[in-house]
Amino acid sequence: MTDKTPEMNFVIQRIYVKDASFEAPHAPQIFKEEWKPEVNVDLQTKTNSLEEGIHEVVLHLTVTVKMGEKTAFLVETQQAGIFTIKGFPQDQTNQALGAMCPTILYPYARETISDLVTRGGFPQLLLAPVNFDALYVQHQKQEQDKTKSK
Repeated sequence: MTDKTPEMNFVIQRIYVKDASFEAPHAPQIFKEEWKPEVNVDLQTKTNSLEEGIHEVVLHLTVTVKMGEKTAFLVETQQAGIFTIKGFPQDQTNQALGAMCPTILYPYARETISDLVTRGGFPQLLLAPVNFDALYVQHQKQEQDKTKSK
């Protein structure tokens, strides 16, 4: 009797910056002000199926830093990765795409953001860690609640 269960396979094929931008609309005047920033972070993920078992995951991170009413800087990055995910049940594949892959990409996105900010002449910006597993569970619950309320 042979076991015909497909072999589970998770491989990081490539990690890359898909897009990045930095704007400092009030430079150089903003550098004269006392540095008391208000930081707003927006985080989104998107998944594209490239072919059977191969997926692109894009982590889109936007950080807006304001000083009062003025935007000190706005920095965005789309950190992406190509992942092979084969042989897993659909729920585990979904969790890998929604939590595990963004967890892998996030440190690269943090580094890109930090590098762009310091190159823009501002103090280093260290973004807090993100629990993508918790965000994934929260998103799944929201989707279930939407389905139940229909």
